[in-house]
Amino acid sequence: MNDPLDQLKDIHLPPLVDWWPPAPGWWLLAVLVLVGLAWVILYLRRRAAKPDLRREAESELRQIESAWREHQDDARLAAELSALLRRIAISLYPETDVAGMTGEAWLRWLDGRMGEEAFEKGAGRALMESAYRPDATLDNPEMLVTLVRRWLERAVREGDHA
Repeated sequence: MNDPLDQLKDIHLPPLVDWWPPAPGWWLLAVLVLVGLAWVILYLRRRAAKPDLRREAESELRQIESAWREHQDDARLAAELSALLRRIAISLYPETDVAGMTGEAWLRWLDGRMGEEAFEKGAGRALMESAYRPDATLDNPEMLVTLVRRWLERAVREGDHA
């Protein structure tokens, strides 16, 4: 009689799994990586193209302050600080009519961004009273520069989150 064990075939291994084509999960991962990489590249390109408003504002404020220390012209200081504030405000808040604001309305708007009344009732009032009088003298020019610096820092920081 035949031995039934002789009829068994030897163990054979399945064929090796090729690396190509990848499984669907790998395709999905590849697509997600490519989309993520494209997003990072676009983000970095936009960020590189966008001027650093904070650095530019600080640099210009330092230039204005150092020029004032040389010329000691308070009216010029007030006018330059007012122009700097207006340019930054127009850049950060294009939806408002900042360019057309003057006088008390301008000071109130600046105060509204700071949450205090430092422009309307404090050192910032000099922007309205001294900027266009050639013989103007400021009580405390350093305090005005410090106030403008605080406003710029707060506005640019809030503008980054907007």
